[in-house]
Amino acid sequence: MARSRPIGLAWRSSTLFIVSTVGIGLFTDLFLYGLVVPILPFILQDRVSLPEDQIQSHVSALLAAYAGASVLFSPPAGIIADRVPTRQAPFLIGLLALLAATLMLFLGKTIPVLIVARILQGTSAAVVWTIGLALVLDTVGPGNLGKTIGSIFGFISIGELAAPVLGGVVYEKAGYPGVFGMGFAILAIDFIMRLLLIEKKVAAQWEVHDDRSEDNTEEQDGTSADQEDANEEEPLLRKKEEDGYKVPQGQSRVVKGFPILYCLKDPRLLVALLLAFNQATLLAAFDATIPTEAEQLFGFDSLESGLLFIALVLPYLVLGPVAGWLVDRYGPKPAAVLGFGYLVPVLILLRLARPGGTSQIVIYCVLLALNGIGLAIIGSPSIVEASYVVDLYNKANPDFFGEQGPYAQLYGINSMVFSLGLTLGPLISGGLKDSIGYGNMNIVIAMLCLTTALLSVVYVGGKPKLLQRR
Repeated sequence: MARSRPIGLAWRSSTLFIVSTVGIGLFTDLFLYGLVVPILPFILQDRVSLPEDQIQSHVSALLAAYAGASVLFSPPAGIIADRVPTRQAPFLIGLLALLAATLMLFLGKTIPVLIVARILQGTSAAVVWTIGLALVLDTVGPGNLGKTIGSIFGFISIGELAAPVLGGVVYEKAGYPGVFGMGFAILAIDFIMRLLLIEKKVAAQWEVHDDRSEDNTEEQDGTSADQEDANEEEPLLRKKEEDGYKVPQGQSRVVKGFPILYCLKDPRLLVALLLAFNQATLLAAFDATIPTEAEQLFGFDSLESGLLFIALVLPYLVLGPVAGWLVDRYGPKPAAVLGFGYLVPVLILLRLARPGGTSQIVIYCVLLALNGIGLAIIGSPSIVEASYVVDLYNKANPDFFGEQGPYAQLYGINSMVFSLGLTLGPLISGGLKDSIGYGNMNIVIAMLCLTTALLSVVYVGGKPKLLQRR
């Protein structure tokens, strides 16, 4: 007996609603992370009654628990997502883990409870980033991935920016209930959207193509147009080229169980993951050093330092979709090369800020905005390039990778690498800042960007023709 048609099938399976749901999911993850981190010292002091000299070490341990869980659980989340019939179920389970984590952080009064809460929060982050990005690719296709990722990243940057500021203000006015009440409200919205979501492949069972012709045509045409453009540039993925992506017979049991591992032999994919790692390292370095530098230069408190992030994030919000569209139009190589290359001088220029009043604050804000432009440019190339490479392997070996392909596994690896960058970024930047100073620290990070730009010239989008001839 055929199932009845779901209420609101057309809009619940529309591209706009699916992408918005993923965006809200990623926003919720970053918002709750930013909301909780600033009040962890107060939780340890007020509820756990830790001595003052033990608070910093326990805060570091709680941060490490989150990061470690996110790194460890990202690959398994990808494997599971590629083997279950739909992405929605694990997407919902990830949110339930985040709800449990938030409840435990709200009510917890012992260190073990808080550590378990942070592990659950990190696990939820692994799930939402891995499955969310796979769901976006399923929905919009590779042809629209860049601008979609750029738009989502621009939107979720608001959560990253607003959470610490709101958390500090609300904590002062309303205490823990106010802070966590705000978190639970966002979780409720996120849960409702994930519950209502219907994936495209599930909606196809009711043959609603006529109701969604414009919406479906946009995404499908975007994909087919991209494929047509790609076919014009690389005519029909010639047999000779396709053979280069064939997976030989006789692979080990480990590779068969986690087939994305075979793709990691490709230097293009490795460099794409390096872009993600360096992008995360940059973001984490800014998060770790802007507050302390603002305090040293201008005597800013936590709220004033938080407001400085507006200068960094606003260009990301405005230019992210534009940069993503350019990646879709011209490929990831120009954005990767120009973006990381552009960051070299603007990172070095951050040393120009000096202690002082309004004029120096304006200079620092302008310099942060210039860096924000670079962050917007490098927001999309990594995930788009990685998706392109894995798509080539999937098309050449459809039976090896399974019906859904290895895309969730890819985004699991990407999430793991990105989380590793977010973990090491503060340690690297903080250590460098303490040992050689803020200006010299940014020179070191600029050299990292220069190296990344040079590697992008060679590997992102394939080797240049000049190098292929040699």
